[in-house]
Amino acid sequence: MDKSNQSLTERIAFSLEQLRLFLTHFLFLAGPVICLFIVETLNKTNPIENLNWTELWMNLVLYAVVWLALWVVLGRRRRAAATGSMFFFLAGLANHYVLEFKGIILFPHDIQSWKTALNVAGTYDFTPDESIWTALALLAGYLLLLAFVAVPQEKREYPPKPLLTVGIPIVAAVTYCYFFFFSSWLIDAGIKTQQWKTQSNGWVLNFSLALRYSRVEKPDAFSLNNVDTLTQQLSTDRDSSVTLLDDAYCATLFDPTTTDENQEAPVPLLSLRNDPNGTQPLNIICIMDESFGDLSLFENLTTDNDALPFLHSMEENTIKGWMYSPVTGGGTASVEYEFLTGNSIALLPPGTVAYQLYVKAGLPSLFSWANHLGFHTTAFHPYDRTGWNRVAVYHDLGADTQLYREDVKAPYLVRKYISDQSDFEKLMEITDAEEGDRQFIFNVTMQNHGGYKQGWNHLSKQVDLTGKLSGVSEYATQYLNLMKETDCALETLIHHYEQSDEPTLIVFFGDHQGKLSDWFYERLYGKKLDERSLTEVQRQYAVPFFIWANYDLPEAQDVIISTNYLGALTALCSNYPTTAYQDYLMKLYEALPVMGRVSYISADGLVTEDEEALSETQQTLLEQYRILSYYNLFHRKESIDQRFFQ
Repeated sequence: MDKSNQSLTERIAFSLEQLRLFLTHFLFLAGPVICLFIVETLNKTNPIENLNWTELWMNLVLYAVVWLALWVVLGRRRRAAATGSMFFFLAGLANHYVLEFKGIILFPHDIQSWKTALNVAGTYDFTPDESIWTALALLAGYLLLLAFVAVPQEKREYPPKPLLTVGIPIVAAVTYCYFFFFSSWLIDAGIKTQQWKTQSNGWVLNFSLALRYSRVEKPDAFSLNNVDTLTQQLSTDRDSSVTLLDDAYCATLFDPTTTDENQEAPVPLLSLRNDPNGTQPLNIICIMDESFGDLSLFENLTTDNDALPFLHSMEENTIKGWMYSPVTGGGTASVEYEFLTGNSIALLPPGTVAYQLYVKAGLPSLFSWANHLGFHTTAFHPYDRTGWNRVAVYHDLGADTQLYREDVKAPYLVRKYISDQSDFEKLMEITDAEEGDRQFIFNVTMQNHGGYKQGWNHLSKQVDLTGKLSGVSEYATQYLNLMKETDCALETLIHHYEQSDEPTLIVFFGDHQGKLSDWFYERLYGKKLDERSLTEVQRQYAVPFFIWANYDLPEAQDVIISTNYLGALTALCSNYPTTAYQDYLMKLYEALPVMGRVSYISADGLVTEDEEALSETQQTLLEQYRILSYYNLFHRKESIDQRFFQ
């Protein structure tokens, strides 16, 4: 080979080497963009169409921070890019399945709840769908380019060189993370996690926002002196003979089953007083029925038979209506927390679970209230005791006894779970065995848990979809028939206590609706989910509730309430002395019957997600509520506790 040809060959080789080097840098820098598309594909969104420019660049910065950290730690671009891309694929895959099964994206508390997830993982269908295959193809293509195009480094660069090149990005990344996680920048800019339209931020941004807001900020006006003054004032304002305001207090005509945005303002349906001379039950049974919902509130759903005929027939000695849950499709522990303590998760950072992070020994609850009244208190959940940190939490909240799956002998199973029939029989067994003693039971059932592709073991098909939805969803059909099983078990339960000589009060409510597929909900709403009004979104958070007694109880239908008030209403209906905090909750309820993650419903019929749209009085009550619930969770002072919370 002559010198000219050799020189040309060398130049070509050098050019190819330079090209590979350029492509190596390009592939490394393109990694965050590739990962954004991988994760958002698994998140069922298109980042170009679904993210605005602010959301787009904030997501990319967070990906780039991880990329930079991996480069600094691993010292090799190709290895850092491969590690980062596989990490984000796995994170996106986890989010994909959480989104599929629960209807909301993966939040930090879901990672803390991994034991609960493992308990029920076998009941879900993990078959890869189109999103997974697409994301996997993107990952495989990127890894192949890294393997065959990118130039491997012969030795580890540590620190990466030139230092100035990486030093400036490191300083920028640290500064950005400081402002993101530790300053008030996000709050001042109004950037927050999405709770019902959870995919709109992009998953990495939304997850990071939830992590950012996982620290509970003190209310502006909080101090122990202020709490002391506030509780003294509120305690003094209590009527000595009536533990609620003299006016009618609770029910409204707000109808969750209509899309009418101009409903008449709610009006009182019921006037109720705590009557110390009235009947006081020996048994108070609170049943939070897993994933129990009434899909008849969706106007487009029709069936050949009523799934809940007994529930719909209940009128005598019954207060009944719709409870707005703080969650939908999952998050049972948050509903428990609201019911038992009266504190709303709407006042906690988005994406957090009080059971996992905040509950400590001595937190006032319905258990401790009943204990002070001489009740034996029992927490009963016919499933694994490892879920949601319940053993520790129930102990901290004051439960005397805890019962789990192993305490139900020879249970009747529906699908793979202990049925509501066997669950309710256990309740009867507890109260019948302790005849004459005061019994308070808080029961979380299991029969209707999500994963509606488990077969039909001991579940007959008595209800089927008709009309436009006929045959479109086996999942929805199974869900409706599970509701029918619960309805039959409820009829047996109520009949048992109708025959009992012991005064018994039963409180029943669903924790949240079961999660069905998004496309099925689009059929129910008759539109795409992102086209729903706020009122329509709320419909997915509405579940049935009732309070029934085997003695005279004021009656009401179509009551609306949110979970944080239901425990106080339970105490009020019992005719036992209530705490000042429970009385305060009922006063707040008069002004703001529903408060939740999604929105508020005010007593004058306003439906809004904007707190500033509420009246000055309602905002003042909310600020008081924040102060009281923050104190309730994070501070203990004996004089205040005895005056107000006990």
